[in-house]
Amino acid sequence: MEEINLKELGNYFLSHIVIILSVITVILIVGCIYSVVIKKPLYHGTTSIVLVNQNNGNTITNSDIQVNRNLVETYTQIIKSRKILSTVISQLGLTYSESVLAGNVSVSAITDTDIIRVSVSDENNQLAADIANEIARVFMEDIKTRYNLQNVSVLDEAVAESSPYNVNIAKEIVLYILIGVVLGCAIVFVMFYFDTSIKSSTEIEEKFGLAVLGNVPYVEKRGS
Repeated sequence: MEEINLKELGNYFLSHIVIILSVITVILIVGCIYSVVIKKPLYHGTTSIVLVNQNNGNTITNSDIQVNRNLVETYTQIIKSRKILSTVISQLGLTYSESVLAGNVSVSAITDTDIIRVSVSDENNQLAADIANEIARVFMEDIKTRYNLQNVSVLDEAVAESSPYNVNIAKEIVLYILIGVVLGCAIVFVMFYFDTSIKSSTEIEEKFGLAVLGNVPYVEKRGS
C-alpha cells in the first residue's frame, strides 16, 4: 500500500476546503428541513401507579413487600394487554388499532420500588396525557373486577408536555455539522487517494529518483 504524505494530504485538504464547506452546507440545509418540516414532533404523557399495602394494620412485613414486587411484573404485562388497550381506544374514541397503540405505550417498573410508570407517545401532547391517564384508570378498574383487589393507586397523573421529546434543534444542528465534516473530509480523502497527478517537485524525486533542475512557475495571464 502506498504511503500517504501527511503534509501533502493537509495541503490537499486546504486546497479543497470549498468542497468540505459545500458538503457541510448541503447536509445542514437538508437536515434542518427534515427536522423543522418533515419530522413529526412527538410528546410524552407519563403517569405513575403505585402498589399500596392492603393490610389494616400499619406494619408492612417483608412478605407484603415481596408480594407487591411480584405483582409489579404481572401488572406491567396486564397494562399492555389487548383488553386494556381496546377499552381505552373505545373510551377515548381513538382512530388507531390496538397494535399501533401498544407500540406507543411503554410500561416500566422502577427498580426496587412498587411503582409502575406508564408512558405514551403521540403527536398531540394533550392526547398523550389523556391516553396515559385513561390506561391507568381502566387498569385499576380491571384489577378491581378481575382480582377483587384495590391495591393500586395513581401516584402522579400525566400532564400535557409543552415541548416534544424527539426534537432538539440545537443538538441536531451540531450533529448535522459533524456529519457534514466527516462526509466532506471523506470525499476529499477519496479524491486525494485516487489522484495520480504529480503535486510537487519533491514527489518527482521520490517516485522517479531524478533530480529536479528547475521549476517553471505558474503565471496568470494578464488582460491586454
